[in-house]
Amino acid sequence: MTTSIDQAWNLAKARYAEFDVDVESALKLLDTLPVSMHCWQGDDVAGFENTGGALTGGIQATGNYPGKARNAAELRSDLEQALALIPGPKRLNLHAIYLESDTAVERNEIEPKHFANWVEWARQKGMGLDFNPSCFSHPLSADGFTLSHANPEIRKFWIEHCQASRRISAYFGRELGTASVMNIWVPDGMKDLTVDRFAFRERLMTALDEVISEKIDEKYHLDAVESKLFGIGAESFTVGSNEFYLGYATTRKTALCLDAGHFHPTEVISDKISTAMLYVQHLLLHVSRPVRWDSDHVVLLDDETQAIAHEIIRNRLFDRVHIGLDFFDASINRIAAWVIGTRNMKKALLRALLEPTDMLRKLEADGDYTARLAMLEEQKSLPWQAVWETYCQRHNVPAGSEWLQTVRQYEQSVLSKR
Repeated sequence: MTTSIDQAWNLAKARYAEFDVDVESALKLLDTLPVSMHCWQGDDVAGFENTGGALTGGIQATGNYPGKARNAAELRSDLEQALALIPGPKRLNLHAIYLESDTAVERNEIEPKHFANWVEWARQKGMGLDFNPSCFSHPLSADGFTLSHANPEIRKFWIEHCQASRRISAYFGRELGTASVMNIWVPDGMKDLTVDRFAFRERLMTALDEVISEKIDEKYHLDAVESKLFGIGAESFTVGSNEFYLGYATTRKTALCLDAGHFHPTEVISDKISTAMLYVQHLLLHVSRPVRWDSDHVVLLDDETQAIAHEIIRNRLFDRVHIGLDFFDASINRIAAWVIGTRNMKKALLRALLEPTDMLRKLEADGDYTARLAMLEEQKSLPWQAVWETYCQRHNVPAGSEWLQTVRQYEQSVLSKR
């Protein structure tokens, strides 16, 4: 029996064929583009060290929606609910604070064994894992400095933490057969006027060099470094600026991480991708939604998310750009936040794959900017939604908003009892 989704799909295929777009090829390519979901949406960046300490480093998770995960088992259960509602390939991005241990473990002493349960879980799900050292929410980061700290003992602690994290990341890659991207972000900065900026940045550069000094096969592990314009408590000076990390990634051959919320409100990372790709081999994206600052709102299918996807697809950066998400909203159902944000990123990728890019490139090359603008706008109305619904159907996930009912049922039966 032909359903309404089938009928819409057949019409969409014919409509896109008029623009020489093969929708089947688009769906096959979409199935090769994983999105790395971030574990910290599930528990408001609390982690499992169980120290009871406050969230620091300029990070804020606002809201108090009931049902957040309190341990790794609950977090994995919540993730499974979200994963079942999102079509296509996914990865999971872990922070070091999500270790599992019966006893307290200092961050510079974390080992692969503390993440063995995550690896086994990911293996069962057929997913890769990514990783991050956690250089925040710790007594030795309380004064706002880690890898650039003036105290050599404190600096050594954070260097050792990042080195241990690299070994864990490589363990992920070896065990799961897909390279783990490990991103280094530090909150280091000053609230007010800073005199010796050079000294801080020189210490950070030297510390990072020590962190990545052990050579690890890129089949298993990729280093990435992430900049930020400012943070709460670091409004006047951030050691790891965009210029610092672009220079570092270029000269040290690491990946560069661009976070959508880590720039001035009038800047967008979609415009930075083509520039960075001229100088670095790999780019890590943290797709987020800043509202007036790095607020990490849930990703929407908005102009910037779409522009990010267009830059990846138009330039065929499939093997060079690694797509991750970074948002945490504690004011709504956390599983719904994962589902909304991840589905929106995948919708943006699909719409980019369905764009008649060859035709648009020719118009641009011919100098016909009138037709270029006209067609860019007209193609937005092509029936991409019908293609998305078929993609969801093929992956046995809800095509439309009916996924919300599944989340509500889980909230009533599980989350509400926490």
